[in-house]
Amino acid sequence: MKPRVLSALMIGAGALVVWISSRMNWITIEAFDDKSGNTTQSLVGATWSTEIMALALALLAAFAAALVLKRIGRRVIGVVAALLAIGASLSPLNLLTQDPDAERARTLLTSGVASQKANSGTLLSDWAEITSITSHPLAAVVAMVGCALALVGGILLAMRPGVDTPRANQYERRQARAERIHADLEESPESGRVMWDALDEDIDFTDKPDSTNKSAGQS
Repeated sequence: MKPRVLSALMIGAGALVVWISSRMNWITIEAFDDKSGNTTQSLVGATWSTEIMALALALLAAFAAALVLKRIGRRVIGVVAALLAIGASLSPLNLLTQDPDAERARTLLTSGVASQKANSGTLLSDWAEITSITSHPLAAVVAMVGCALALVGGILLAMRPGVDTPRANQYERRQARAERIHADLEESPESGRVMWDALDEDIDFTDKPDSTNKSAGQS
């Protein structure tokens, strides 16, 4: 497998893993409401870290672009993918190193954002008291693994974007070959090799000899 293809696949795999982590539970909140009693709610990664879903989709777009762009474009995409991976790692890294913000959790639960449904109400009343908030390290670790994959893939793609396939420059190469054959015909019109090369490129090698013969007959 070509290194540039492997790098692109790493970016795509990283994006997929980050997306999977965004659907996992990142935070569990226990609260007490004097009207409804105790309640337990969970927040998935896409709710707790609203930007991680967008970054995962951006990494998927980078994966697709890395497969179709030329060498310079692939190098740029590699740099962009690495930066996206770093950005996507900030929220899960923060979750692993710090306690979750209880006030942020309350805001998400009382605003209706956490329900992720337009016709659903809030998951927590304004007067409810949060008694416990717990993070799920596994979800954050999964996200970090995805970010690491995308980061390594982006760096490798930027460092080794590969060379363009022969078809990428087919027209330019064919034009240069035709010019070389025309030059060879002028220098060695009787050369068998040059004639075969001209036939391969659909070049009429008889033009030069005919014009030469006509000139000789007129003289």
